[in-house]
Amino acid sequence: MRPAPLFGTVVVAGVGLIGGSVGLGLRQRFLAQKVVGLDRDPVSLEAARGMGAVDEAQLTPGPWLADADLVLLATPVRSIARVAGELEPFLSAQTIVTDVGGVKQEIVEALSHLRFVGGHPMAGSEKIGVQNADAALLENAVWVLTPDANTDGEALELVESLVTQLGARPLQVAPAQHDRLVASVSHVPYLTALALTRLVATDQDRDLMTLLAAGGFRDLTRVASGSPRMSRDMVTGNAAQVREAAESLITRLRHLTGLLDDAEELLDEAQAGKRVRDSLPIVRRTLFPTRYEVVIAVPDRPGELARITKALGDAQVNIRDIEVLGIRESDGAIRLAFNDEDGLQRGTETLKAAGYEARARFGNGSG
Repeated sequence: MRPAPLFGTVVVAGVGLIGGSVGLGLRQRFLAQKVVGLDRDPVSLEAARGMGAVDEAQLTPGPWLADADLVLLATPVRSIARVAGELEPFLSAQTIVTDVGGVKQEIVEALSHLRFVGGHPMAGSEKIGVQNADAALLENAVWVLTPDANTDGEALELVESLVTQLGARPLQVAPAQHDRLVASVSHVPYLTALALTRLVATDQDRDLMTLLAAGGFRDLTRVASGSPRMSRDMVTGNAAQVREAAESLITRLRHLTGLLDDAEELLDEAQAGKRVRDSLPIVRRTLFPTRYEVVIAVPDRPGELARITKALGDAQVNIRDIEVLGIRESDGAIRLAFNDEDGLQRGTETLKAAGYEARARFGNGSG
């Protein structure tokens, strides 16, 4: 009763936070027959396999890559082009390659000779490592795709379908435009957070100031808690656009400090800022605040949903909510949510006993 997968073998090169989250999504939503993790760190690979993010683990590239239908490059942005070069000799001419790097133009140009689709999921966390991976991290997130004149149309269509079926929202943007936009909404905010934390750290009343740094300061500086090395690579890889955006911010700050003696003008700026902030979309990472969920492979034929609900009803297991994850050609998958961990365990056992392939998910789904 397994649904027809979108891909046969998917290789996730780099099983960190994003690579692990994609791997979990691929397996939980039955989007690949097999997910192979590739990473030089055996501890990360073992953790990824233990938590169900990958089916198999590989420490080095090799002829086994010839079976890959899709390769996801989820290494730090600075190493994406190099890693792609190490994998290239083993890839089939039909293998689709995509990435999750936060800088796009340089990578797209370097990999244009491959069947490459540039990508960047606008999702993440200040937490790092595969141990913090969660498929819900990608749900409802904007996932930028950056095709250019060399991009294979079929490859783009398949990657776009993958993004959609992972629960994210694909958005096509030119590589250069992407880099200009993320400089303002991601890279300069990171540098600003660094500047604010250093402002506190170097003050003569540092200890007292730290005590006064409440929620607002923590919210503004949250991104400074991310991986310093990865964040450095992100901003230096987009240096020209970051400098331009930073200069615009400095100009804006000078304008605002110039209004400190003009309360009404400053109020106008404050109200305009509030309108912009309040208009930002709220991204809900998952349908359920606390997840006691199971994903079930379902044949696309009449009566299956009724059969599932009857089996659970007979077992006195209450269903909290139902989500159809998508139908692919002959089969599909649905997600059921239960009230608590006991309901999840009994529901999963009941479904397996009824002959369904069911994969449980338990955790906090807040984004």
